[in-house]
Amino acid sequence: MNSILIKDTTREEREQIVTESIGNINGSCDGCAVGLAEMYQDYIDGKKEIREINMEFCAQHDPQNVYEKEVL
Repeated sequence: MNSILIKDTTREEREQIVTESIGNINGSCDGCAVGLAEMYQDYIDGKKEIREINMEFCAQHDPQNVYEKEVL
């Protein structure tokens, strides 16, 4: 697997990484995929790594860090 770090990818590659990871953001779901795409916009723009965004999301939605404890 190639690196997905900002320093190793172009903006276009980051857009493709997010699109492939999320799936069809134009599909007929409840709008969740569109929200996920927006969540990763800072990664696409080269401002934050995916890991940072995921950690921020977990901190907001898992204040007791259950996920982080399981992963580590």
